[in-house]
Amino acid sequence: MSKRLPPLNALKAFESAARQLSFTKAADELFVTQAAVSHQIKSLESHLSTKLFHRKNRALLLTEEGQAYFHDLRDIFIQIQDATERLLAMGAKGAITVATPPSFASQWLVPKIHEFSSQHPEIDVRIKAVDLDDGFLDDSVDVAVYHGKGTWPGLHATKLLTEYLTPMCSPFFLLQSGKPLSTLDDLKHHVLLHDNTRSAWKNWLKAFDVRGVNVNQGPIFSHTMLVLQAASIGQGVALSDTVLAKPDIDSGRLVCPFEEKIESKLSYYVVCREEHADKSKIRIFSDWMLSLVGEGA
Repeated sequence: MSKRLPPLNALKAFESAARQLSFTKAADELFVTQAAVSHQIKSLESHLSTKLFHRKNRALLLTEEGQAYFHDLRDIFIQIQDATERLLAMGAKGAITVATPPSFASQWLVPKIHEFSSQHPEIDVRIKAVDLDDGFLDDSVDVAVYHGKGTWPGLHATKLLTEYLTPMCSPFFLLQSGKPLSTLDDLKHHVLLHDNTRSAWKNWLKAFDVRGVNVNQGPIFSHTMLVLQAASIGQGVALSDTVLAKPDIDSGRLVCPFEEKIESKLSYYVVCREEHADKSKIRIFSDWMLSLVGEGA
């Protein structure tokens, strides 16, 4: 049966020309030449062994057979369009699983997720707080936030947030410690809180040529949110990202005693599998996160 069907391009050319009664307008709509439309119509008429148009004094009219054929094809093309729109709408609905580092989830994403749900109630967001930055996404995850340099083969990555590091502590910390924290050199008098490794503090102090600070002292925490919590209850001075610490800074739980900060070599990226980058619900969620950054969130 399929072998008897006319070529799709010929049907598209006929439908457009019949609807507008013009080969010129059909050519403009289909982004082809008028000669190409005329050729497709002649090919279709030959295939059907039926004349579809009358050409009289530069006017284009449908034959009786052409009128009947156009009437049926028009309904079919409308059905195809409706089916396509329904399919695209289905791609924008349903559940989407988002995997992020625990600290990013608790400090940045979770406080904002209600805004997305309000804007897109058709998409059910499921957040997984996991440490994923090895460049592998299994089928259980649609979108992830990675902390790294942005190079993961096979993944589509878009920079979300640049990380800026600066010291921060509780506003009551100075009163409790009884020691000054007016200059960078004063850090030598305080307990340093470390996020995962001691290298961040070491690199930060080196960048500002601060000497005499013992970076080998102070507890090490596995996640940024733990470092921020320790700092907020007065356990020492944390070196942390101003973006992830924003909720604590805005609430007054943390203050940044110095203006000095450095840009980290690592940033936060929105990633998904390359072949899913144009999937509707993934694009909607990714664009929403990027829009928040554009608004200064």
